[in-house]
Amino acid sequence: MSDGEAAPVVVEEAAAPGEPMDINTAVQMVLKKALAHDGLCRGLHEACRAIEKGQAQLCILAEDCNQPDYKKLIEALCGEHNVNLISVPENKQLGQWCGLCKIDPQGEARKVVGCSCAVITDYGEETAGLSMLQEYLKSR
Repeated sequence: MSDGEAAPVVVEEAAAPGEPMDINTAVQMVLKKALAHDGLCRGLHEACRAIEKGQAQLCILAEDCNQPDYKKLIEALCGEHNVNLISVPENKQLGQWCGLCKIDPQGEARKVVGCSCAVITDYGEETAGLSMLQEYLKSR
């Protein structure tokens, strides 16, 4: 390599190749790809705007959201506009997956901000996580 060329970037997948992937791991992988391709809306205002414009392909809602009206609004909008809805257990976990945190030098997430809702408008490139997630949505 010459001095002008950049080193290739290696993206690690969340699950090892030999391990079976669960739905949360697939959601995490898809969220990271969508964030990298600028296809992720985080929070109530951005999510509602994307759903109403018809850009939303998938909505992820945290189960531990403490506002019942928030959950009802997102569920109603997804139902009205035929957007798939997936629940994840914790909003801090969803916030970390959506990139709402600082990463320290050891690679650990610090200062994680909770995110109760995220909407994917662009999946990015095809991955194993995306195909697994699409199969899961078809079976529901």
